[in-house]
Amino acid sequence: MTAETPTTALELHAGALRLALRPDLGGAIAGFWHGTTPVLRSSAAAELKAARAAACFPMAPYANRIGYRHFRWLGRDFSTAPNFDAGNPHSWHGTVWQVPWRVTGVNATQAELAVTHVANEHWPFNFDATQSFELADNALTLRMTLTNIDARTQPAGLGWHPYFPKRSRSRLHVECSQRWESDPGTQLPTRRVTQAGIDGEVRHLDFDNCFEGWRGAANLRDEKLALKVTSSLPYLVVFTPPTRDYFCVEPVSHVGNAIQMADPAVHGLVALPAGETMEAWMTIEVARA
Repeated sequence: MTAETPTTALELHAGALRLALRPDLGGAIAGFWHGTTPVLRSSAAAELKAARAAACFPMAPYANRIGYRHFRWLGRDFSTAPNFDAGNPHSWHGTVWQVPWRVTGVNATQAELAVTHVANEHWPFNFDATQSFELADNALTLRMTLTNIDARTQPAGLGWHPYFPKRSRSRLHVECSQRWESDPGTQLPTRRVTQAGIDGEVRHLDFDNCFEGWRGAANLRDEKLALKVTSSLPYLVVFTPPTRDYFCVEPVSHVGNAIQMADPAVHGLVALPAGETMEAWMTIEVARA
């Protein structure tokens, strides 16, 4: 790895796999291909305009959303600023996907990025985060850390938000045990119900839910590729919008809006003491169908 390198676009190559990164756009993946076939929703690095249009972006220091942009933590009330669509009442996906990351190392198959957050209207605590990307002939592995550099214990969570192309024969298989239902008006989780896994064609699915009891693998298959997503993270958000040409399978460390639940730790949110670090990884294995 080299010393810190200021840049806006990076490409990694291993075998038939190619990865395009945009450190300056939230440390996002612009594109990921097997040969010429997109593994994720992909665009050339130079063409990407915003992290929300990316192939994948990181989520920290929380995943999913904070309801109505406020929370109480260790006896104090905090607020977060709007960071999503105009008029949306919640904060979404943390802060790191909306700020530039530094390139701290790169070679042909690996890249390392870092970002420092100074407490502001979007998050009231200081932290450091790192990402690493490692490309092998048949897989991409992402790793992320979050270190509390604040003087106070802070709530913390991690996740990734990958977008997969919805093809004519896209199919999803996930083993899990429970699903969080959401209020259709607020989009916030309300209760857990039994969910005996997911196994079906994506075009027939209509989920925007967090799943528990995930057994560590999600299998995605279509007429072109067979993918296996594994992660150290225990929860999985599945988003299958019927009218879009993509779907999302997102490993996360906690239930959405866990910070407002009676016991956030039970639902995965970490109380991270000053100086401590939490970490996570996700791997996408890729093969021809």
